[in-house]
Amino acid sequence: METPPLGALIKTSSELPEPQARWSVEPVRQLLDEAMRRFEGDRVEADAWLAPRLHATLRMTRAEAADGRLWNYLAMVVAPDYVVWRHRGAEIVTATRFSGPGYTQAFARLWWAAEMFRNGPDYRPVETACGVQDVLNTTLRLDVIDHRPTALAIVAVLNRLIADGMSRLGDRVNALSSAINAAGSTLVYDVLAPDELVDGAALQGWIDESTDAPPVPWDRLPFGPDDGSVSSRKLDSLRHLFEALLEDAPIRTRPRHAAIDEN
Repeated sequence: METPPLGALIKTSSELPEPQARWSVEPVRQLLDEAMRRFEGDRVEADAWLAPRLHATLRMTRAEAADGRLWNYLAMVVAPDYVVWRHRGAEIVTATRFSGPGYTQAFARLWWAAEMFRNGPDYRPVETACGVQDVLNTTLRLDVIDHRPTALAIVAVLNRLIADGMSRLGDRVNALSSAINAAGSTLVYDVLAPDELVDGAALQGWIDESTDAPPVPWDRLPFGPDDGSVSSRKLDSLRHLFEALLEDAPIRTRPRHAAIDEN
């Protein structure tokens, strides 16, 4: 599949913010080249490997990550070939993979998944979450995912399903997401498992360290910002509730071609 003409992509993109070490595109480009090398046999698996490393490479606040110009520039100028490589399941890669909402755009969705599903500096929940495409395609869109205990409790349920060898993980994730969304709001779940405020100083310190930080490791997980973690007690209180919701949730089977198209 051909990559879109670079000249046309540059005209529709915006420059990155003021020059800083953390905005260097070379480390990102190296990551993407390695992902394409490692996962040529199964492109979908690249998401779980790339998401935590992209997040640890592009160190920024949520406010900065909400600026779509950054993601457009990466997709249209720095690595349009990666976007085509990763999302070429259909005959034409949809435009929203280049420029679209944070839960759809090729790079934004991975960064935001890492941001929402990490437990402080621990990226292991991110690997689990991004290993199931329906978490990225469905769960990431839910407003309640902004509540960290909820996001991590969903991953805890997913870990149990994986450990038990359950089939149709994607269908079960969609059923769980729908049940959680219908059962309550962020305010309800925050009563059951209060979300602590992020340590802004720790986050900013981690961002500032990017000036001298080495490239992220490829064969082990990097460390995220130590800006606050969710306790196992809070996770368990929501996990038990979510397990019960999943038990009663109707699980719908999608046509095989529909699941493939969403990758």
